[in-house]
Amino acid sequence: MKRYFVKTLALFVFVLLVFSLSAQNFHKKTYKNDPMNVIHYTLDNGLEVFLSVNKDVPRIQTYIAVRVGSKNDPSESTGLSHYLEHLMFKGTTSFGTLDWEKEKPYIQEIERLYEVYNHTTDPQKRAEIYHQIDSVSYLASKYAIPNEYDKMMSLIGAQGTNAFTSNDMTVYQEDIPSNELERWLKVEGDRFADPVFRLFHTELEAVYEEKNMGMANDGRKVYEALNLALFPNHPYGTQTTIGTIEHLKNPSLDNIKKHFENYYVPNNYCIAMSGDFDPEEAIQLINKYFGKIPAKKVPEFKQIKEPEITEVKKVDVWGLEAENIRVGFRIDAGNGSREVLLANLMDRILSNGSCGLIDENINQKQLTMYAGSGVMSLNDYTAFLLVGMPKQGQTLDEVKDLLLKQIEIFKSGNWDETLLTAAINNQKLDEMKGLESNSSRAMSMINAYLAHQDWQDAVNELDQMSKITKQELIDFAKRVFKDNNYVVIYKRQGEPKEVTKVEKPAITPVVVNRDVESPFLTEVKNMRVKEIEPVFVNYEKDMQKGKLKKGSEVLYVENKKNVRFQIIFR
Repeated sequence: MKRYFVKTLALFVFVLLVFSLSAQNFHKKTYKNDPMNVIHYTLDNGLEVFLSVNKDVPRIQTYIAVRVGSKNDPSESTGLSHYLEHLMFKGTTSFGTLDWEKEKPYIQEIERLYEVYNHTTDPQKRAEIYHQIDSVSYLASKYAIPNEYDKMMSLIGAQGTNAFTSNDMTVYQEDIPSNELERWLKVEGDRFADPVFRLFHTELEAVYEEKNMGMANDGRKVYEALNLALFPNHPYGTQTTIGTIEHLKNPSLDNIKKHFENYYVPNNYCIAMSGDFDPEEAIQLINKYFGKIPAKKVPEFKQIKEPEITEVKKVDVWGLEAENIRVGFRIDAGNGSREVLLANLMDRILSNGSCGLIDENINQKQLTMYAGSGVMSLNDYTAFLLVGMPKQGQTLDEVKDLLLKQIEIFKSGNWDETLLTAAINNQKLDEMKGLESNSSRAMSMINAYLAHQDWQDAVNELDQMSKITKQELIDFAKRVFKDNNYVVIYKRQGEPKEVTKVEKPAITPVVVNRDVESPFLTEVKNMRVKEIEPVFVNYEKDMQKGKLKKGSEVLYVENKKNVRFQIIFR
């Protein structure tokens, strides 16, 4: 009787477990009139997942997008988000190491020494402490396995391994074969749950080089000068993504760890995928590898109100590259707003490469070397930009006057309304093309997430744009573009001011354990992967045939995704 009861209980528990796993529900949303048919899940820990099936090729474009960027960096430690992005490729306690328990004391000592280094001002003592950091880093490197993340991505056939950081975001991207989803998730889940910031001071070399290259790049200098003029109080202007020289020379592992703990939490990042996969299987796997990472409260960013610009700001930037000018108007609204929608439409009417006001009135008449416009939309603010390059003998102010004249023409309404129709049609065409690319599809999903925009609103944007009238655009332009509320960046040709480059400290070459692998990598290697079955074209069923009146044969395949077509004569 007792044995029967135990057996029955065990069977009941097993059935209950199987039922709970198969019936597990996540918060799930779908959206009306969505051409991408996005399925939007939210896990119990707040992780948002956006899935869009596209079976054109047996691959999946993946993005993991974190709502943290240079605007979230502490003012005393700028460049933190960007540097953390670099360190996220260095492995975890499971991979990138020969023996974490032996490596760990050295990593902890490096962290401690950096804090001492950062609070020391005497140059000689700083040099002595850095020598200690270098010595301990060499010992730690004996246990490190560099580039093991890259090895695993190569193993699964990933392409486009990369990441980027900007003002509002940090994004990690991979393009993987459709049968490698679980191995990819196993690796990503581990590094987002348990990263180790090893090989810290050697990675500084890469960041130092990036900073030095940026300081010598005229385009980067113009961009930073423009942002500072438009946003004198907001981190968009006061903090650069790569950080200041002073902060780069005094990195803090403690601050970087706190930054990770504050922002790299599942309720502050999303996973977006577009490609060939089963959504129900995908969400179960995502929950398996990301579902146990605990949610945390994310530090709130306090919005900074910029004062109204009431007089023209002029800034000179010197460099060896050709002269150009940039005029920037600040719009007090960000991504996902109607103002950005109006700005993008106005940009298309001004400059579209063929029939915009700037194209016809300036470029086609060869009044300058080049002229154009653009929109730089961020989460908190937006900048509408006019750009131009002078021809020989022309001043930058003459180019500026030509550009501003096009704004006045726009405000006057003295332009053909068919430009508005064309701009909307071109936007529709661009979106159709985007639907054919997994990268564009996945990027549109993360852009909505990063902007805190509901996906339904993103889906409806094109419809909203098509209802915008000429008069609404003119009213918008009159409200935003005045004769005294802009900044001008003069990029002048000449010897730039001497800049202090970041000096790279002497670093002892680290041990490179190229021919060994962690047990984690071995485990990933040994995971079973279902082979991708090839799909062959059946010329009788997959292709339609027809004949023209004069007997010429026509072969065609219907495009069921959109109204675009391609025709080839042979």
